[in-house]
Amino acid sequence: MLALALAGPSRAETALSPEEKAAEADSAWTELKPDLFGDRQLVEGTDTIAIEAPKRATDPAIVPVKLSFDPEMDVRKVTLVIDENPSPVAATFEFAQGADMRSLSTRVRVNAYTDIHAVAETADGKLYVTKTFVKAAGGCAAPAAKDPEVAAREMGKMKMREFGTDEAPVHEAQLMIRHPNNSGLQKDQVTLLYIPAHFITDLRVDKGGKPLFSMTGGISISEDPSFRFAYGAGDSGPFHAKASDTEGAVFEKTFTGEQS
Repeated sequence: MLALALAGPSRAETALSPEEKAAEADSAWTELKPDLFGDRQLVEGTDTIAIEAPKRATDPAIVPVKLSFDPEMDVRKVTLVIDENPSPVAATFEFAQGADMRSLSTRVRVNAYTDIHAVAETADGKLYVTKTFVKAAGGCAAPAAKDPEVAAREMGKMKMREFGTDEAPVHEAQLMIRHPNNSGLQKDQVTLLYIPAHFITDLRVDKGGKPLFSMTGGISISEDPSFRFAYGAGDSGPFHAKASDTEGAVFEKTFTGEQS
């Protein structure tokens, strides 16, 4: 007994710092990986997919994440996983054949120090994985930035911006959607009751009548979802976006001009 006392408390008995918990975050991934991908092999250490996010987030409720893809690898699907979030799968993106998607950026909630994994599936069915570590906490429960009445009034409004690029024939655009995307973990600041989850579940973006990409989303996508994407498809014609949420509401718009 004396020897044990002199040895001090074991690691299991010692409160772990956030950094130590983050260092053990792979344990969450170890359980998530077979749940999401079964026994399929995930290839690491290639340029097929890359992920960028701040090492320490300024605001855990709106953490920017950028995914980049090797155009030679024909990525068709990406699963974005925030390991330590209550609902780890933030979103699944599917890219249409011929869309030639080069990058996609969005904003997410991060609830605890965590690894963020991105898994790309190419046209031949192979899976490629990369990850980055983010220091942030409390993003899923953080209060909404906008007054609820204003959010309800503006819900479903969409805006599309197009950008010039130096890399022909790559095009770049950004879709912004007004929606509270409530996580179900936030509290009303007056009643202190939990606000029911209410978020965009499905999104499809077309260009010139042809699909570019679609998304299946969850509670980890931030308030007022934003998606900036670069693609090589040369289809002319306007963008069209269609989104639906957990309450069955459908929001749809065809965009004309460079900014609408």
